[in-house]
Amino acid sequence: MAHPRIVGIAGNFRRPSKTRSLVEAIGAEVARSRPVDFITHDLVEIGAGLGGAYSRTQLSPEAARVIRDIETADALIVGTPVFKGSYTGLFKHLFDLVEPEALKDVPVLLTATGGGLRHALVVEHYLRPLFGFFEALTIPTAVYASESNFIDGTLVDAAVRERASKAAAQLSAVLGQRVEPARSPEPMRLAAVR
Repeated sequence: MAHPRIVGIAGNFRRPSKTRSLVEAIGAEVARSRPVDFITHDLVEIGAGLGGAYSRTQLSPEAARVIRDIETADALIVGTPVFKGSYTGLFKHLFDLVEPEALKDVPVLLTATGGGLRHALVVEHYLRPLFGFFEALTIPTAVYASESNFIDGTLVDAAVRERASKAAAQLSAVLGQRVEPARSPEPMRLAAVR
């Protein structure tokens, strides 16, 4: 049986990236609780091939692959740095090119990073409505981390790490419900009509 495939999307423009670090830390936490296939993409690797595309047909092969990975994932862990109180424009452009029905009922764990605590509600005010449009199944616990929560790019704040663990456990539980084999219904028997 194949393991659930989780795709991490980090909306960062440079490396090293706190956003990517947060997305990968949560992906690793999920992987500790159950076998998963986890890959991470960030905007650094596809920015040029994405930003100039006005439609899917204009995407670079790398950007098209990331869109395909998003649309075929069993779950997503998405993260964005906060710029001027919102997600980045290129992050939004990426999801503008995703087919609306592709994420219906797909579990999505929301994360963001920013310079300070004043941006903490970006996950609730911007990310949750974005994935609500797709009718995705957003995980109840979202994770926001600020600059002071990292040392040398590693998440060290105990409270944020605890929240990340809680969110990862929620995603793992949802995946567990989805990958358990469904009981097959009893075959329907038709009585002969006389």
